[in-house]
Amino acid sequence: MSCCLVDFCRVQELRTVREFLFQNDKTSEPAEEKDHTAGENELSWDTSDWESSWDNPEDKDDTTATTNSTWDTSDWESSWDNPEDKDDTTATTNSTVEEDGAGQGSAPWMQDCVVSLSPCSDMLVVAREHRAVFLSAKWRTDDNGREQMTLAVSWSGTLPTEEGECVSSVICIPLASQKRSSTGRPDWTCIVVGFSSGYVRFYTENGVLLLAQLLNEDPVLRLKCRTYEIPRHPGVTEQHEELSILYPAALVTIDGFSLFQSLRACRNQVARAAAAGSDVIQPPPLAYKKWGLQEMDTIVDHSSVGIMTLCVFDQMKNASILGGFHASVKGSPPAMSQYIAVGGGPYTGFYYAIEGSSQPLLSHVALAVASKLTSALFSAASGWLGWKKNQSEEEPAQKQKPKVEAATPLGVRFGLPDSRRHGESICLSPCNTLAGVTDDFGRVTLLDVARGIAIRMWKGYRDAQLGWVQVSERRGERESSPSAPLPRRHAQFLVIYAPRRGILEVWGTQQGPRVGAFTVGKHCRLLYAGYRLMGVNSVTSQGWQLHTQQVCLLDPTTGGLRTITVPFHLALSDKKSERAKDMHLLKRLATLLRSREVEPDILESEAKSVLLEIKHPAIKKQALESLLSNKNAPISCLTNVTRALHNSFKERDPEAVDEALLQLCSSQLKLLQLYSDIQQLQSATDTEPCPEAVESLEGLEVELSRLAPTLERYAQLTTRPSVSFAQDSPDRPLPARTFLSQLECAETGEVNVVRGSDTDWNQLGSFLLWGCLCGDSPIHSVCDTLQQAGISPQQLLSLLLSVWLHREKDVLKKPEMTARNLHALLTALSNMKGAVEASWDPQSLSPWWQQVRGACVQSHSPAAALLAALVAHRAAKTNITSLGDSKLQAEWEAVSLELEQWAVCVRQLEDMLALQTLLWVPPPPHGAASGSTPPQYSVKTLLEGGRGGIADSVSKWVFRQDLAPARLAGILQRRAEKQADDSSGGEEAKDHTQPDAELDRTAELLVTVCQRFPDSLSADLLYAHCCWEYVVQWNKDPEEGRFLCWAVDHLKLVSSPHIQLGISSMMWSTFIVKRFSAAAFLMEKVGKAPKDRLCRRDVGMGDKALTSFLGSCAQLLQILMEADSAVEEVALPELCVEEVWGGAEGPASLAELALEQKGVHYPLVQHHCLLASLLHATMTFSLRLKPLSLFDSKGKNAFFRDLTSIQLMPSGDMDPSLISLRQEFLLRVLTAWVQALDDVAEASASTTPLPASGPRADWWPSLCQELASLLQVNTDVVKRHLVCELYNQGLDPRAEEVMMEVEDKDVLGSQLLVLTGQRLSYSLLHSQAQTQSAMELLARLPPTLCTWLKAMDPSELRCPSVPLAQSSRLVSRLIEILPENHAQYSLALHLMEAVDALTTGPTLTTHPT
Repeated sequence: MSCCLVDFCRVQELRTVREFLFQNDKTSEPAEEKDHTAGENELSWDTSDWESSWDNPEDKDDTTATTNSTWDTSDWESSWDNPEDKDDTTATTNSTVEEDGAGQGSAPWMQDCVVSLSPCSDMLVVAREHRAVFLSAKWRTDDNGREQMTLAVSWSGTLPTEEGECVSSVICIPLASQKRSSTGRPDWTCIVVGFSSGYVRFYTENGVLLLAQLLNEDPVLRLKCRTYEIPRHPGVTEQHEELSILYPAALVTIDGFSLFQSLRACRNQVARAAAAGSDVIQPPPLAYKKWGLQEMDTIVDHSSVGIMTLCVFDQMKNASILGGFHASVKGSPPAMSQYIAVGGGPYTGFYYAIEGSSQPLLSHVALAVASKLTSALFSAASGWLGWKKNQSEEEPAQKQKPKVEAATPLGVRFGLPDSRRHGESICLSPCNTLAGVTDDFGRVTLLDVARGIAIRMWKGYRDAQLGWVQVSERRGERESSPSAPLPRRHAQFLVIYAPRRGILEVWGTQQGPRVGAFTVGKHCRLLYAGYRLMGVNSVTSQGWQLHTQQVCLLDPTTGGLRTITVPFHLALSDKKSERAKDMHLLKRLATLLRSREVEPDILESEAKSVLLEIKHPAIKKQALESLLSNKNAPISCLTNVTRALHNSFKERDPEAVDEALLQLCSSQLKLLQLYSDIQQLQSATDTEPCPEAVESLEGLEVELSRLAPTLERYAQLTTRPSVSFAQDSPDRPLPARTFLSQLECAETGEVNVVRGSDTDWNQLGSFLLWGCLCGDSPIHSVCDTLQQAGISPQQLLSLLLSVWLHREKDVLKKPEMTARNLHALLTALSNMKGAVEASWDPQSLSPWWQQVRGACVQSHSPAAALLAALVAHRAAKTNITSLGDSKLQAEWEAVSLELEQWAVCVRQLEDMLALQTLLWVPPPPHGAASGSTPPQYSVKTLLEGGRGGIADSVSKWVFRQDLAPARLAGILQRRAEKQADDSSGGEEAKDHTQPDAELDRTAELLVTVCQRFPDSLSADLLYAHCCWEYVVQWNKDPEEGRFLCWAVDHLKLVSSPHIQLGISSMMWSTFIVKRFSAAAFLMEKVGKAPKDRLCRRDVGMGDKALTSFLGSCAQLLQILMEADSAVEEVALPELCVEEVWGGAEGPASLAELALEQKGVHYPLVQHHCLLASLLHATMTFSLRLKPLSLFDSKGKNAFFRDLTSIQLMPSGDMDPSLISLRQEFLLRVLTAWVQALDDVAEASASTTPLPASGPRADWWPSLCQELASLLQVNTDVVKRHLVCELYNQGLDPRAEEVMMEVEDKDVLGSQLLVLTGQRLSYSLLHSQAQTQSAMELLARLPPTLCTWLKAMDPSELRCPSVPLAQSSRLVSRLIEILPENHAQYSLALHLMEAVDALTTGPTLTTHPT
C-alpha cells in the first residue's frame, strides 16, 4: 500500500472561463504567446539540478524576476538580469505566492490568474485583474452511469468598485452551519478578495457584496486563514480562528468569531433586503488588529502560527539574553501570538505579539456608526420638511475614503539572516510545528517553528509550490502493545510540486525519505488551503465528520482535480523500522500467493521463510491467515508451513511467544490434519460386516418396495434439463480454505462447525459424509476420526441431514443402497458419546430424534425427507428398544410417545410426497403459467399455512394446469365413484376397472392426492379455493376475462349454499364492486357503451374484457341470490381436517372466512343484479344508455352499498316516463339480439343451437322478460316486439314459438298483418323477378287490397325475400288469431287468397280466366 494520486473532481467550462478573463487581451495574446514560446524554446533547459549545486550569486539573478516585490524598479532590474522574462514579470508584479510560477514564458493562461479552492472542494475562484469567475460543485452522471463531482461556472463578473484597482489575492472560507442536525458540511462559502487598492471585500457564492473595508492603502499581498482544530494532547494550547491580511509593511488580523457573526448578519441582511426590494444598509467596519512589521527589508508572505506559551526555562533564557544577569522574571509566562514573515533582510523573520499589548481598533467604528445615524435622521427630517437634497449631491461625500488607522509597531524577535537569499513563500504544517519555505535559489527549507531553526533543505526545486498532508494512525495498528491503549499518532508529509520538472513529490518529515513521486504536467497549480471550516468550536464539532481535502492538484489542460492519499505506515518506512520490514515481507507473500505459475515446492519454501522472518505478531498472523485462505496452495504446503511455524514457537521462551498466535497455529494444524485424514479415508472401501444392520433393515425394504412407484414418478417429474456451473457442483473437491473457514477450535480442544452459507455448509457435509452414504468410505472409521477430532454428534447429524436432503436427486438414483448406508451412519452417530441420552424425562421426547424430525418436516425435498424418516424410524425403534430393556415398566410411555411421533411424521411426509409429485406436473405449453417453476412446500410450511393451505396449493396447481371447471368436476366425480366402488367392493369394483385405466396420469395423481386428503381436499373446499385463485389471478390481469368466468363457474359447482354465499360476498366486496361502480359511472357519463380507451382509463381493462366482466358480475350476483335463498334450508357444513394434519396453525382457511360472512339483503342484491344485466346488455350490443337514469333517486342511492346493509329500495308504481325509457331500452336489446341472428343458417334452420354466451346467446329473450317484470314493464309488449322482430328478420319458426306466449292476440295480429302486407308488396311490386302470373294476379286483386299493398313500404323489412310458404303460413296464423269481428279480418282473407294464388302462379298461367 503506497501513496497515490486520485481524481475526485473535474473543472468544466475552462474555455468559457479563459475567454471571460482574457476578453480584453484577445488581439495581443497570440503575438505575446508566440514571443513567449520562442524565448522558451531557446532558454528552457532544466538547469535546476546543476545550478543548485553551485551556491554562487548567479543563481540569485535567475530567479529575481519572479520575486513578488513591490518596488518600482522590479521591471528594469528583472530585464537587466534576464531579458527574456521581462514581459512575464510585469504580469506578476504585486501578485501572491500562488502565482510564483507565472513568470515563465511557457506557462498557460491560468498561471496569470489568482486561484483559490475551498477546503471542502465545493467552490473554486479564478480571478484576473478586475474580473472573477466562481465555480461551484455539481454532481452529474458520466457515460458509465457513475456519479461524478464537477465544478461548473455559477457566477462571473467584475469585482472592483474603485477605479484602477485589481484583484491581488483570493481566499474561500466555508462557514459551518449552526443547526443541530448538521453533520459537518458547510452552510455557505464566503469569498474574501484582496485588491491592489488595499480594500478587502467579502462576497457570497453568487457574487453579492457583503462587506468591504479599507485596512491599509498598500496592495494586499496575501490572505490567509486559521480555523479551529481539536487539540490532540491535553497540554496543547487551543487556537482561535483568525483571518490574516498581509500588506508590504503591515499585518492585519481579524478575530474569526467576530468575523463569522458579522458575515452571517450581513448575509441575512442582504437576503431580507432582496426579498423586500429595499437597499442594503452598509454594516459597520470590522474590529481588527494591525501590526507594523519592522526590521525586514521586504516581506512577500507570512504565516500566523497562533497563540503560544513559553515554558519556564525558555522564559528565563529569553529574559537573561534581553535583560542581562539581573533581569527579573514574571511568575507566569505571557501568551504570545507568533507570526513568521518571509522575504529579504532577513530571509525569515519571527515576530511575537504579546496578548493585550494592542487593543482592537474600534475608534473609527464608533465614528462610522454615529455618522450613519446622523445621516439617517438628517435625511428623514429633510424628507418631512420638503427640502431633501438630490441624490447626486450626496454621492461625493459617500465616496470619500474611510480613515485608515495607524499600525502598532512590532519588531522582529529573531530571524534567519541570509543577505543573498530572498524568501518567496511559506507554508505552515497542520499542527503548527513545521513550515516549508521556498526561495529564489531553488531551495525548499524546512523550519522548526518553535525553535526558529532550519532543520532540512532540499535543492533543485525552482518555483516550487508546497503543501502538507497530515495522516492519522488507524485504530487497531497498535493493538499488540502490552500497555494500555495508546493515543492515535499523526504523521505529516511535505508535498512539493516542481513545475519546471513536472513532478510532484511527497516527503516524510522531519528527516524522512521520499515516499512518493508522480509525473504531472508542468503547468499545474498545487492548491493547499491550510484551514477547514470557520465557526467550529469544541462543542459544535463533536460528532462531526469534516469532509475536506488537504492538498489538491489542478491541471488546467484537462481540468482535473486530484488529491494525494498517503498511508500512515509510510512515516515508519526507514531502515530501522521492523514493522516496515514486516509489511514488505507481507507484500512479498501476497505477490507470491497471487501468482498462479509458482511450483508448490517453491511456494512452500518461500512462504515458510517469510513467515519465520516476520517479527510483528499481528503481521505474522495476517500472513498466516492469507496463506491459509489461498485457493492455490496444496494441503501439504499448508501443513508443512504451519507445522514449521508452530515448531518455531515451541523452541522459543514461552513468555516471548504471543499466546493467541500459538493457539491459532495449533488449531489450524489440527484442522489440516483432519482434512488430510478425511481425504485418505475417501479412497478406502468399507469391508466391515454389519450383521445388526441386516436384521433392522428387513421392515425398511418392505416400505421401500411399497414406495418405489411413487419415488420413481417423483424422480421423473423433478429431473429436468438444467444448466449448472462446475464450481457449484457438490461433487467437486472441497478447497482447504473453505474447510478451515467453517471449522474453529475451542480452547477446550473441541471443534465447532461454523454455519455459513447453505452452499458452503452442504459442501462441507458432502466432503465429510457423502462418501459414507455412497459406500466409498468406511463408515466407522470416518465416525471415529470425526469423534476424535472433537466434533459434536449433533453437528455431525445436522451436516448429515443437510447433505442427504440437499442431494435428493443423487439419493433417488439408488434409494436402497443409500438408505442402507444412511441407516448404518445414523446408527453409528447415535452410538457416539453425547448423542442419545441414556435417560430422559418420560413425558418428553428425545432431543436427538427430535432434531431428525425437525430437519425432515422443514425440508423441501419430500422424497429424501421420507426416506430419512423411514430410516430414522427404524434406527430409533432399535435404539429405544435396546435402552428400554434396562428400564422399568413405567417408562414405556415415553417409548410409545416417541414412536407415535415417528408414525405421524412418516404419514405426513408420505402425504407431502404425493402432493409435491402432483405439483411437479408441468403445465401445458400454452397455459396461463407455462414455464413457471412450481412452488416447493414442506410439512412445516403446510402446517403454518393453516387448515386451508393444502387446498390453496392444489388450487394454484389447477390454475397452472389451466384445468377447465368442467374438466375438474369430471375428475372429482370419478374420484367419488371410485370411493363408492372401493367401499362397496366385490364385483362392482371389477366393473369400473376399465374406466379407471382410462384416466390420464394427471387425473390419477390428482385423485391420489384427494384420497390422501379426503377432508382438506373435499369437493366444495377445492372448488372454493379454485374460485378464489382464479379471481385473484384475474385481479392481477383484468384483461383475462376468462379467469373471472372460470371463477364463477367454479363457484357454481360448490354444493354448500353457506360457502357459496360467503365466497360470493367476499369476491364482490374485495375485487368486483370497485370496478363495477367505475363501469357504471363511466357509462352514465358518456351515455353509451364506452370505447376501449375510456374503459382502460377508468376501469382498468379494455372494452371486450369489460363486457365479459359485466356478464360475470351478473352471474355472481345471481349465484349470491340463489345461495341466500337456500341457506335456511341447509345446515352448516362441518369443516374437518385429517388427523395427522390436525396440528395446523396459521391464518383462518377460506372456508372458515366464508362461513363467518354476514347474510346479505336479498332486494339489494337483486337491485345490483338488475343493473349488472343492463350494463352487460349495453356493452354486448353497443347501445346508447345512461343506466342510472332508468332508476329513481332511491334506486340510485342504493347502488354500490354494502350488500349486508338494509337500504331504502324503490317501491310502488314507477314514473311513467321511467317505465317508457326502460321499455324502449329492452326493445332495443331484443332488436339487437335478433339482428345478431342474421346468417343464412339461422334463417333456414330453426333447430340450429345458439351459443351459450355472447350477443347470439339463446337466453337474451328470457332475460329481457325477467328484466321487464322487475322494471315494471309490460312483458306482453316485449313478447309482441320479439315476435315482430323475428318475423321481420325472416326467422318465422322462432317467431311461432314465441307467439304462443303472447296474451293480446288482437294487437299482435294487427302488427303481423302489416308485416305480411310488406312481404306481399315486395313480391308483387318491388321484386326484380316479377312473373306474368304475378302481374295478372295483381290485376285481379280487389281495388282496396291493391291500394293497401301499394301503400306498404317493404324497405322496413330486414329480410324481404322470404319463401312464399312461410308467408302463407304467417297469413294462416293471422286468420287464426284475429277474431271474425275484427276490422281487418276481411283484409286478412284477401291476403290469404292472394298468397295462395301467388303460390299456385304457374297453374294460373296455363288456364287463364
